[in-house]
Amino acid sequence: MTITEAPPAPHAPDRPAVRKTATRKRLVPYWLLLPGILWLLVFFALPMVYQASTSVQTGSLEKGFEVTWHFATYWEAFTEYWPQFVRSLLYAGTATVLCLLLGYPLAYLIAFKAGRWRNLLLVLVIAPFFTSFLIRTLAWKTILADGGAVVGALDALHVLDVTGWLGWTQGDRVLATPMAVVCGLTYNFLPFMILPLYTSLERIDGRLHEAAKDLYASPATTFRKVTFPLSMPGVVSGTLLTFIPASGDYVNAELLGSTDTKMVGNVIQSQFLRVLDYPTAAALSFILMAIVLIMVTVYIRRAGTEDLV
Repeated sequence: MTITEAPPAPHAPDRPAVRKTATRKRLVPYWLLLPGILWLLVFFALPMVYQASTSVQTGSLEKGFEVTWHFATYWEAFTEYWPQFVRSLLYAGTATVLCLLLGYPLAYLIAFKAGRWRNLLLVLVIAPFFTSFLIRTLAWKTILADGGAVVGALDALHVLDVTGWLGWTQGDRVLATPMAVVCGLTYNFLPFMILPLYTSLERIDGRLHEAAKDLYASPATTFRKVTFPLSMPGVVSGTLLTFIPASGDYVNAELLGSTDTKMVGNVIQSQFLRVLDYPTAAALSFILMAIVLIMVTVYIRRAGTEDLV
């Protein structure tokens, strides 16, 4: 009788090694996020902390500034420059509405009607970005020049009479008026409205429109019940991408406006670079950021797209 040896038991996996491998796999996403996190820390978080420290300092450029926790700077800055805050929000809000009214039909056309011309139209929308923001704004000084074709057409259509009554133009002039500033803001930030709208509209399944037509819905009803609700993420994203930078812009008000159309961005720029009152400038920046953040939060909640933006 021959006795055979039993086959050796399979080698049990090294549990510490398995755990170590699993841990490394779990850490991979965090390692990939590390460069972005470091970038935000160095170029966003640290400057924010520095500006917060600057806003509660007192002193002068000659004697130096030191942190004295002088929070009254915020109240003094707001009470002195509240008209510029109101003007900034008004101009930015008007430009955002105009961008939505102009951008939605164009985005709809590109998404549903452009066909083979879609890519060309998208390139034309993005084309202004190939030119400097400053040059584009300066071009509007020529477009809106006194005695030019645009001013002549607006005068012939009696638009200047209506806008003059509202205080947006002065006589036969458009330059150095609120209307010029809003026109510049609308033009410069229009692509930021069109692209999110196009992305949202392009994702809509065309069969939904066919179903609405089969249910005898008119084009207006289809747009109101199907297209516009489904494009709300694009509307919200576009309005945010337009309103937020427009409210802090100072280039358009500087080049196309006058002393009566200065926005809070112009005040911040002047306090930082001309007056050299760094605490006031930092306080104004934080006040503007807080106002915009509150408005954006309320807007997103009212729009009901917290999970889509």
